[in-house]
Parts: sequence; structure tokens; C-alpha cells
Amino acid sequence: MNKIIRGGWLNGYRTYIISATGLLTAVGAYLVGDSDLFTMLQSAFTFGSIYFLRRSNENKGQKNG
Repeated sequence: MNKIIRGGWLNGYRTYIISATGLLTAVGAYLVGDSDLFTMLQSAFTFGSIYFLRRSNENKGQKNG
């Protein structure tokens, strides 16, 4: 049970999964007609920023070169 709560083999990838799911949901809502282009782009940029913020935090503390 503890393995399920901690994420198991997906441990450390939850942010990426949430970001990808949000992007797919935003595009899907636009294609179905539930949202307009502006709302889709706003959601896509928000979930994209979550992905890139996580990636930038992983590189902190590492030396270049």
C-alpha cells in the first residue's frame, strides 16, 4: 500500500503526468467545442509552465561543465 501512495515506479514523474494530462484535456476540450481558442491556449501555457518549472528545479545545484 505504501508503494501505491508514494508513487511506485512513477515516483518523481507525477508532475509530468499531470502536465501532459492537462495539455491533452485542454486540446480535447477545444476540439470537442467545450472551450474556445483563447481558453485552450491559456490552459496549455499554464500546464506547460508547470512542466518547465519542474525541469528547471531539477537542474539546480548541478555544476555546468
